[in-house]
Amino acid sequence: MTTLGLVLTGGGARAAYQVGALQALAEIADFDRTPFRVLTGVSAGAINAAYLAARANDFRAGARGLWDMWHRLETRDVYLSDARNLASIGTRWIRDLGLGGLLGAGNINYLLDTAPLRQFLGDRLELARVAGHIASGQLRGVSVTATNYITGTAISFFDGAPEIRDWTRSSRLGVRTPLRIEHVLGSAAIPIFFAPVAIDGVPFGDGCVRMTAPTSPAIHLGADRIIAIGIRYFRTGEQTVLLNQNLRAERVALAEIAGVLLNAVFLDSLEADLELLERINQTMSFVRPEDHAFMPEKLRPIPALALRPSQDLGRLAGDQYANFPRMLRYLLRGIGATGASGWDLLSYLAFEPGYIDRLLELGHRDTLARKDEILAFLR
Repeated sequence: MTTLGLVLTGGGARAAYQVGALQALAEIADFDRTPFRVLTGVSAGAINAAYLAARANDFRAGARGLWDMWHRLETRDVYLSDARNLASIGTRWIRDLGLGGLLGAGNINYLLDTAPLRQFLGDRLELARVAGHIASGQLRGVSVTATNYITGTAISFFDGAPEIRDWTRSSRLGVRTPLRIEHVLGSAAIPIFFAPVAIDGVPFGDGCVRMTAPTSPAIHLGADRIIAIGIRYFRTGEQTVLLNQNLRAERVALAEIAGVLLNAVFLDSLEADLELLERINQTMSFVRPEDHAFMPEKLRPIPALALRPSQDLGRLAGDQYANFPRMLRYLLRGIGATGASGWDLLSYLAFEPGYIDRLLELGHRDTLARKDEILAFLR
């Protein structure tokens, strides 16, 4: 039986696009139980994967509930943005940097306090239900990936069928464990902006930081077909050339630099991994099916369908600056994020209804537009 895997990468608020796409998938194929026996998530995609895993017995209800959860999401549900809290964090940064560690180094390692997110997800994910879906065979495996800040290793925490074994690569590991809220929070902890999350005494951060092969956990868990929902707007070669010819600036704001760095963390790995998967599939097409069992690492062709935004999600966040909490706008303006610039940085932090709803609708519309292609792939 074909084992269909779902791969969800992420990047802060941009993961709302995936939710719109998932709702469209539920409408296109009219699923009852989840069609995805393997669910994997990285970064904010881990939140979406964990939510669906807990509701694997009713995919349509799970997709609808996920849409409702994101639709109701506000900044205050993700991080504290009041003046007192932001000023306290800013003062600690100034003290550490200005005093050169005289009062002790490393007292602060984040810019935003995400205590509300733990409460918000703790009330909604219901991770205790995942083991039952695995035991019933509804799910074969579920994985969320986080980055070990001590070793720099991408750790894919997974639960699944008994025959699945831990895996080891040079910069990533697969470790079997019952999934907890800490694994999801660690996977979604945007570096520098969100605090590291302790998992069994080790600090973890966003899984995209070191996960260079986002489809890998799904393959290790047994997927032989993959649908991957990314958050990167695909530009043609001509568009890229024109973009670099026409834009000029003598100075660049810190917000722009931060946006480029976050894009490198969240956007590039899935595209590169899918290109590699396609090359492997092409190579395997020259190998006789009866010889597949003799290939190194049990290499096999794995068809993949990628769903991507039709618009640049960063630019869609430009007009959301005015909706940010006042104190946060004040601090962001200090590093050059004004709405007229710093779009990419804003897009990862814009947990505002206006932006979230726009991404939900875009993901839904983009996916419905590919209905025939998706149905053909699912068959």
